[in-house]
Amino acid sequence: MLIQSSNNVKIYNLSAGKSLPEWLSDRKKRALQSKDLDIRRRVELIQDFDMPGVSTSIKVSKDGKYIMATGIYKPRVRCYEVANLSMKFERCMDAEVIKFEMLSEDYSKVVFLQCDRFVEFHAQYGRYYRTRIPKFGRDLKYHFQSCNLYIVGTGPDVYRLNLEEGRFLNSFQTEATTLNVCDMNPFHQLFVCGSKEGKIEAWDPRARNRVGVLDCALHAVTPDTQVIGIPQVTAVKFRDALTMGVGTSTGQILLYDLRSNRPTRVKDHRYGLPIKTVDFHNLNHDLVASMDSRIVRLWDRNTGEPYVSVEATSDLNDLCLVPNSGMMFMANEDKKMLTYYIPNLGPAPRWCSFLDSLTEELEEGETAAVYDDYKFLTVEELHDLGFSHLIGTNLLRAYMHGYFIDMRLYRKAKSIVEPLSLTRYKQNKVKETIDQQRSSRVQLQKLPAVNRELALKLMEDSKAVDDAEAVGKKSAAKLLMKSNILNDSRFKDLFVNPNFQIDKSSEEFRLLNPAVSRLDKIREKRIKKALVEDQFEPVEGTSVENPLMDDEFSDSERKGRKRTISQSDDSSSSSDDESLRNEIKLQHKIIREEKFQKRRLEREQEKLEGPKFMALKPGQKFQGFRPTNDQPKKKLAKASLGERIHLEEDVNKIKLAPSAGSREMTFTLPQSERVTKAREQAQHHHEERRKIIRSANHLRTRGRGRGGRGRY
Repeated sequence: MLIQSSNNVKIYNLSAGKSLPEWLSDRKKRALQSKDLDIRRRVELIQDFDMPGVSTSIKVSKDGKYIMATGIYKPRVRCYEVANLSMKFERCMDAEVIKFEMLSEDYSKVVFLQCDRFVEFHAQYGRYYRTRIPKFGRDLKYHFQSCNLYIVGTGPDVYRLNLEEGRFLNSFQTEATTLNVCDMNPFHQLFVCGSKEGKIEAWDPRARNRVGVLDCALHAVTPDTQVIGIPQVTAVKFRDALTMGVGTSTGQILLYDLRSNRPTRVKDHRYGLPIKTVDFHNLNHDLVASMDSRIVRLWDRNTGEPYVSVEATSDLNDLCLVPNSGMMFMANEDKKMLTYYIPNLGPAPRWCSFLDSLTEELEEGETAAVYDDYKFLTVEELHDLGFSHLIGTNLLRAYMHGYFIDMRLYRKAKSIVEPLSLTRYKQNKVKETIDQQRSSRVQLQKLPAVNRELALKLMEDSKAVDDAEAVGKKSAAKLLMKSNILNDSRFKDLFVNPNFQIDKSSEEFRLLNPAVSRLDKIREKRIKKALVEDQFEPVEGTSVENPLMDDEFSDSERKGRKRTISQSDDSSSSSDDESLRNEIKLQHKIIREEKFQKRRLEREQEKLEGPKFMALKPGQKFQGFRPTNDQPKKKLAKASLGERIHLEEDVNKIKLAPSAGSREMTFTLPQSERVTKAREQAQHHHEERRKIIRSANHLRTRGRGRGGRGRY
């Protein structure tokens, strides 16, 4: 049993306690119960009060003698008899149960709404009948006076199944696209259903027509609520003939008086999770119980003040308050169904009245996070302890990514493997103390191997930031020097890689350096000014005289002085810009002179060295200095037709030279091809000659004027 305290209200978790692994046999469990005192003292209120995988819904019969719960896997229903505090029967089903309703005072008549659109009826002996509805259902309610079963689902229809006649009646046609929940008022038999659009529609079963509509989505948005998206109605419950509670998909609970279309109170869970259950507890306090998948909140219906909250370790699915008591059951996403007892809400039920005397003697205790008698070890920890050879034996039990081992064996192995753990602990403590003393000493700054000047400059800036922080204010100096790239991993290569070394002799650096140096000076002035403003404050009565505020001057003189000061400021800024331009021009001039001197020295060096001698490359053969086809076109254009024919190769032969070596291949063309090629070359020479003549005439015409005519 685990005892919690919330808002000075004690909560007893009866499902908590020392747990045993499931893979232990019944014989070993009984042996542990006889030996272990903690296991014997744990409170197991109802025997086998769990599910194989997940529990989805839970309810108490009207006579209070039976508890029915559904879960998976496989889909099943379990019935517990509180007189014997044990399970009475268990039945498996073909599909998962969405909701179920007890038609009788006990478990003898039950109807189940399943996820495959089937509605299944069970009698005391087992399944009695099953039928199917047109669309997937989400909730159902039974009207005792007319024997009608109302079913809502993914559609606008409210299906009515008369259990006395055994047939479907005409459906109610709503304005919604999907209906999520429904409820029946036990006092005046008003049927309400909540839609996906966030509306509540009320129907009178006697007249079979709609009598009212409530827009809960509009009323859920208030200045005190946090709404994201369109709220859907996910829970609805009647307290009495006039009060109704509505839960939304965005985490709000609205309390309505049926005589008004506006809520009397809006409560927000602040988690943004859908409200799954809304219920009322009226025994000792007028409370509202609202549950989402994370927490159950009990709060005052009149004031909205929180009373107590119950938070579980797994997601919650359903809530059941035991009538006229302080006990509640919860179905959750875990094997064990939760049982909580709050004495402030009411006494324990009659079938477990011993809890009242038991809770008075209990003290607060802690629940072990893992099994106390077993230690969970990973594969690496097994290798460190030298237990890798035990894998596959009875001493280790495989579980998830490791193994369970007996705690006694683990302690013995730990003491053997680490005999000097105390000595090692003392050495570590001594080392930590020495490191703390060394940190208070003067530490030398180690400069990187690359860009040392830049690193030193950044270190000085960071030191200035530390001085500014020592003043105790978030100064402007800190904001000016906040961008320090020494500790930024993105700029690591700037101080490690030699390729990023700043070359001060480069042309780009010398042209940019005047502007950078000027910005550094301005930055230093701002930093000094900010540090002075942080460390000093003006003293009253000792301000600097302002020539503009002197009473001896008239208004015209003040305006003249102000104009003179502004002109002086403009002249100082313009002079700074002029000096910057002059520095950049000077650098340009120096760079040009250096380039000129460098070219001059290269020419003089070539003259002093004399003629150069060239040697053939290995594997090459001297081919002479004959002109080739690669001669410039200008030289060929100036030559006569005869010279050009002599310079060019024979038209009857084609010579090809390979890319490597000094050999040539000659091809002799046939007669027809030779004639064709000769004609093409002659036509080409004629066109080149005509172009030369036209260009010469054009130049002569431009020299004489527009009206003159040139002569070739």
